[in-house]
Amino acid sequence: MGFLKSVTLKERHTGLFLLLFTFMLSNYNVYIGFYLKPYMIFLCIFLLFHLSSFSFQKMYSYEIVLILFYLFYVFTGAFSAYPFASIRMMAGIALLIGFYFILKFVLKMYSNFAIQEAIAKSGLLFNAVSLLLYIAGIKKTGLQMTEEMSVSYGVLFDRDYPRLVGLLQDPNLFVFYNSIFFAYFLTNMTTVRNKIGFTLCILTTVLTFSRGGILAMLLIIMIYIVISNSSERWRTMTTIGVIFIPAAYFAIFIMKIDVGALLVGRIEDFSNDGGSGRFELWGRAWEYFLAHPVMGIGADNFIEYNNVHYGENLYTHNTLLQILTESGLLGFVMYFIFLLLVFVQLLKRRLMKHHTYLLLIFIAFLLQIMSLSLIIHEVFILYLAILSITLQREENVQRKNTPSDIERSTDSLGGYWK
Repeated sequence: MGFLKSVTLKERHTGLFLLLFTFMLSNYNVYIGFYLKPYMIFLCIFLLFHLSSFSFQKMYSYEIVLILFYLFYVFTGAFSAYPFASIRMMAGIALLIGFYFILKFVLKMYSNFAIQEAIAKSGLLFNAVSLLLYIAGIKKTGLQMTEEMSVSYGVLFDRDYPRLVGLLQDPNLFVFYNSIFFAYFLTNMTTVRNKIGFTLCILTTVLTFSRGGILAMLLIIMIYIVISNSSERWRTMTTIGVIFIPAAYFAIFIMKIDVGALLVGRIEDFSNDGGSGRFELWGRAWEYFLAHPVMGIGADNFIEYNNVHYGENLYTHNTLLQILTESGLLGFVMYFIFLLLVFVQLLKRRLMKHHTYLLLIFIAFLLQIMSLSLIIHEVFILYLAILSITLQREENVQRKNTPSDIERSTDSLGGYWK
């Protein structure tokens, strides 16, 4: 009986691992009026088998504020110059919110341990497969690619830089996806598996040559070293030092990539390319905001304005600035309150102690949305769902450990609450 129970538990863990990994396969989709992605299919199938027991989970204040922001954001499209773009965004937001509620229902069925195991296993697979695809691309091309912005397996050639994209299409987005795994492995390097996972995360992150992404990962390492206790601090610094040597040897001597020279080149390019043209885009976004400061130019309208006025089909590459431009000060304040509420939840003592990786993921996301346009994104939704379920569990534990009103009144004279 115990054997059957353990087998069933293992199967359930496998299902969760597969679900989390499908979030990393967003590049493999089918367009049917919207992009049907693997995680959507997985969640729909799961819901069909559990439809009779489906229930909405508890919502926290940050979730309510986020939904209110989304409602206001799409509402601005009613007054926009390009309402069809806003309608597309509205459909995308509605779809993502629907899957968010299903995802929370699914995660509720698993323990925190199962969720973290799924994160670790999917992180290992995601990074290992991405690195193998990168190696295959390098071997195929021999680092010689004549066509700009061309992809070969898992490598993108961008201005002579062989940038890792792995299972995705954008090296900057790769780091964003990988932030969940990077932060988890960083804060749980007590096993060989997690140390290997962290090594892979460092290697793949560096090989993206994403300036913003690499800086974000360096900062969360520094933050973790500062907030951790002395024993964890020294263990982390020692482990990172030990990991750096084989990772550097693999990249430089086995793959024949002069990582140091390429990184220096990317940094030097920053002063010449204006952050890959981001500074110019930010200037345009600011001008549009000044012209429409209260409610903005309308949901998802920046790309339309930019295309008409400058002939470039590009987003702002800054989520906060895009929100300010497209939904004005009202939308920006709502989104800022959402971020603040999430941060307050993450500073709770039990969460900080037992789930530090959730705080580091959030900080990594905040750093990266400064150079990416990610008003809606499935990985951010996945993170919020994990956070919500983890908060519920920690509150339940705290409630069980808190004396009842009767116990308080009985023990108050004995100095229980000193």
